[in-house]
Amino acid sequence: MTPSSFGPARAMNRRRFLHTAGLLTASSAVAGSVGRAFGAQNRITLPFENGERELVAFPQKRPLIVLTTRPPQLETPFAVFNENILTPNDAFFVRYHLSGVPTNIDPATFRLRVRGKVNTPLELSLDDLKRMGTPVEVVAVNQCSGNSRGHFKPRVNGGQLSHGAMGNARWTGIPVKTLLEKAGLAAGAREVVFNGLDRPLLETTPDFTKSLEVDHAGDGGVMLAWAMNGQDVPMLNGYPLRLVVPGYYGTYWVKHVNDIEVVDQQYTGFWMASAYRVPDNPSHSVEPGTAPKRTDRISRFTVRSFITSVTDGATLPAGREVAVRGIAFDSGQGIREVTFSSDGGRTWRGAELGTDLGRYSFREWRIRFTPAQRGAQTLMARALNRIGESQPMEPLWNPAGYLRNVVEPVRVEVV
Repeated sequence: MTPSSFGPARAMNRRRFLHTAGLLTASSAVAGSVGRAFGAQNRITLPFENGERELVAFPQKRPLIVLTTRPPQLETPFAVFNENILTPNDAFFVRYHLSGVPTNIDPATFRLRVRGKVNTPLELSLDDLKRMGTPVEVVAVNQCSGNSRGHFKPRVNGGQLSHGAMGNARWTGIPVKTLLEKAGLAAGAREVVFNGLDRPLLETTPDFTKSLEVDHAGDGGVMLAWAMNGQDVPMLNGYPLRLVVPGYYGTYWVKHVNDIEVVDQQYTGFWMASAYRVPDNPSHSVEPGTAPKRTDRISRFTVRSFITSVTDGATLPAGREVAVRGIAFDSGQGIREVTFSSDGGRTWRGAELGTDLGRYSFREWRIRFTPAQRGAQTLMARALNRIGESQPMEPLWNPAGYLRNVVEPVRVEVV
């Protein structure tokens, strides 16, 4: 990591990062150690059973909601999404599967390999990559497949996240297509497998590798990003190269990418064949408490929208106009409209859409309403994309707690 990435403006120098990041893999008692090292700012209670969490500042991060520290799983406080359409780097969520997290990567010696079913294997430095063509940019949402899992009823296994395992950033880098064209795909090439520098601590733990079909990996949209919101990708978000797969869940967004292998068959690694699977039916859901007969790989985002400017449990004054804002996004079809209800879904009005930063970005929306009657009131937002996909009014359930996109109610008290 370049020294400037840990300058005074970030209140974090290189030595402090390496020292503190070492705590992440030191012992099972790391949670208390990290909390003391950075100073837990306060605690937060998420709106479900056992939802109390610490807010802790990790390297290059403001205080985030800590789910686990080994491996690091940090959730963005939901209020951040009301501040800006782009999620700041220091507030962007963190999700690792393996505890062997890299803490010291020298950009001068880092190399990316492209191998397998290619005509010309490559070994490239960061400078080589940056000289291969004009950098491309995309504003895209990265969302964990288990975002909002803590809200599932009945409860499911896995990290009990609220709505903060997502973020929207401007990514800069090089299309994977450029690398595949330079290497040349050999006959029979079928999938592209991506691996990073994070490692399991035990030999029996499968390494975190993900694959994309050759046509998808080489469609020009999938990219290796070295910059995020105009700065180096933070270490905990995948420095120096992160795979960006616009419109697809974060499980595909491999961090610290250093190895790309083209294979001639469907990849059957654990994280593709066994993990991150959903019921193989149009709704990707089953009856609560049951198991699916068949499963399929997780792929594209479902349509989602959130109210960001009014929090659940808020008090609003009767007879006074309230400005309501929120965000919506989908897999890249684009948001056509967002409708708003102030009466629990009985009636709906169209909201005004904000600036369009691209089809993979959060789309801001806004509307004004005046609560007339005192008492409990339920606010809702519902998004519709350009191919007619929307959000269910009742939650869909699956055993892993993936793909939640129900209309989320915000309950307020009008006084």
